Formats: sequence, C-alpha cells, structure tokens
Amino acid sequence: MYKKVTVLLILYLCLISISIMTARMIAKRNTRILFYRAVMNDLTEIASALHIGQLSEENQREILKEFATDDIRIANLKFFFRKYNSPLYDYAHLIVERADSYQFDYRLLPAIAMQESTLCKFIPHNSFNCWGWGIYGTRVTRFASYNEAIETVSKGIKTGYIDKGLTTPEEIMSKYTPPSDGSWAHGVNTFLKIIE
Repeated sequence: MYKKVTVLLILYLCLISISIMTARMIAKRNTRILFYRAVMNDLTEIASALHIGQLSEENQREILKEFATDDIRIANLKFFFRKYNSPLYDYAHLIVERADSYQFDYRLLPAIAMQESTLCKFIPHNSFNCWGWGIYGTRVTRFASYNEAIETVSKGIKTGYIDKGLTTPEEIMSKYTPPSDGSWAHGVNTFLKIIE
C-alpha cells in the first residue's frame, strides 16, 4: 500500500515538474517571438521606406542628405541605429567600409550587435564590445574604441567564419555561440531582414 502511494506521489511530482518546465519553455519562446514581432512591426515601415525602388529620386536625395552620405546602405544603417539610439550611429560608414573590404553582407555586424547587446546598450563596462566577441563567462575581450572593435570583429568574421564556409547565421551560430538553441540565428536573421 505504501509503495503504491509513494510511486503515485513520485509520479505526480514528476508530472508537475514536467508541466512547469514545459510552461516555462513555452513562455520563454512566446516572449522571444513577441519581442521579434514587436521589433519587426516597428521597423518594417522604416526599412521599406529606404528601399531605393520605392522612393522617387528626389526623396532618395533627401534621405541621403539627412544622413550625410551618398550610400543608401549607410543611410539604412544610420536609420536603424538612430531608432535604437545606438552609439554605432557614428560608425555606420565604417561598418559598411569594413564589410566591403572583407566581402560580407554589411548588415551582418549590426544584426549580431542587435542580437548580442541591443546595439551596444548592454555591454561590459568600457569594453566597446557590442558583439559578445571573446566573452566567455568572466573573460571579457575589451577594445580601446568602437573603431578597433569594428575592425577586429569584421576581420574575425571574415577569417574565422566566412573563409571557413560559415556564411549563414545558422552556420555562424554553430561556432560563434554553440550552446544556442537556435534563438541566436533566429534573432540575427530577423534583424538582417529588418535592416534589408
């Protein structure tokens, strides 16, 4: 009799534990989905306004003039950075320049920065490290400036990932943040689309 009660009690506690864990996983997943949807809804209008094909030549000139550039990609990044009040706003030109120099998508570094630090809002003190680059547990890679960080991370993305055939966020994630359950790649893909 006591054995049956004990077994039933253990079974009951296991079921409750599984139910709680499942509920937490669903809540976490739903929170992440809600976050990405909110970001996408908020920026979709901005991003679509920056597509060259949808703007008259006069409107294009006005947008480019506002951001003091003749490159729509830089204007696109500045718009994205301004939306989030990111210190990377002043480095949009450098990000595009480094991406061109190392031959990868100019949106990749900003998308990773958004995923890793909400565009530099949550970074280790005095690190200029918006990309989680070389941060493991208590180890923190610090840079002297955003210029140094952008150069180092760009070169590292090229030599450590792109040149090794890791070109998609899913492939990059396997080395960049192996413990991720896929949410890192999902976030980076989401931000790549927003910046598009």
